[in-house]
Amino acid sequence: MSRWADSARMAVGTLTTVPVPAPRVIDRRVAGGAMMLGPLAALPLAAVAGLIVAGGIALHLPSLATAALALGAVALGSRGLHLDGLADTADGLGASYDRAKALDVMRRGDSGPTGVATLVFVLLVQVGALAGAAHPVSAVVVSVLVGRCTLSMSCARGVPSARPEGLGATVAGSVPRTVAVVIAVAAGGLAALIPGTDWWRGPLAVAIAYVVTAALLIRCTRRLGGVTGDVLGAGVEVAVAAALLALV
Repeated sequence: MSRWADSARMAVGTLTTVPVPAPRVIDRRVAGGAMMLGPLAALPLAAVAGLIVAGGIALHLPSLATAALALGAVALGSRGLHLDGLADTADGLGASYDRAKALDVMRRGDSGPTGVATLVFVLLVQVGALAGAAHPVSAVVVSVLVGRCTLSMSCARGVPSARPEGLGATVAGSVPRTVAVVIAVAAGGLAALIPGTDWWRGPLAVAIAYVVTAALLIRCTRRLGGVTGDVLGAGVEVAVAAALLALV
């Protein structure tokens, strides 16, 4: 039980701004549990985003403004961690073909033109898709949670770390493959229950989100030699964008 308590603390403390006590121990088992619990840790973020969208609809605010406020709240509630990872990953993939140089670019933390452009384009897709969703409340809730579900796939056994240190090294390969599959199937099954839409649209959104994240994961593994914390964040953001597009 103590291991799962530490995993829950790590998940909430890493993926959100909700104040929690620090984990007593952080090892690969705890880190793997934290990645599995990612969707549960993100429930407050999804709930806040859904409430903002519902409030925007009730107040007859422009759909684009409402979408921007909701996704902005999610970004603030996660310290912009995943968006920062998206920008850094784009800069790394767009840098020199030398693996070490690419990782060095990602480690610096400052965003170059490739990172900024990627960040803008992905946010435009997210905001535009949410603004055009027929059922925006359920769309934003599902997309935020599905994005965090993909963390278990990105940290599944067999996925290497690009560096010997850092968050990526701690969580890479820490989730059993069977558990990652169960989380994906469960996400698809629950998404079929989205009210007001055809039963297949939710599972399709989950599948598309996973495929897009898997494509990024394969690219980063081949290009960088594995995953980093930045790659995990990038995977979350592209999954959110893909799920929102599928739910339009």
